[in-house]
Amino acid sequence: MAKLVSFFLLALVAISMVATTVLAADAQYHLDASRYGPGSLKPSQCLPQCTRRCSKTQYHKPCMFFCQKCCKTCLCVPPGFYGNKGVCPCYNNWKTQQGGPKCP
Repeated sequence: MAKLVSFFLLALVAISMVATTVLAADAQYHLDASRYGPGSLKPSQCLPQCTRRCSKTQYHKPCMFFCQKCCKTCLCVPPGFYGNKGVCPCYNNWKTQQGGPKCP
């Protein structure tokens, strides 16, 4: 009986260690608001962030133009190549005269 209890406890510790490792590895993919939120960039950091943001679009020049304009105003660029604008409200809420999104 004692062997069964000690085996069970050892298995619980091993499962706990594996779960912690998996969660720690998965945490790097979650958005960090302090890293991407409003005011998280300096104006000199806009060009590399916009280059990353616009790297997969077929409309590279307009994307870069508007991204840099938005970045210099909002001092943030959302993570990823598309979407995720919720982490940067200024970037997300800036609209064109027609009501469409200004920032890519």
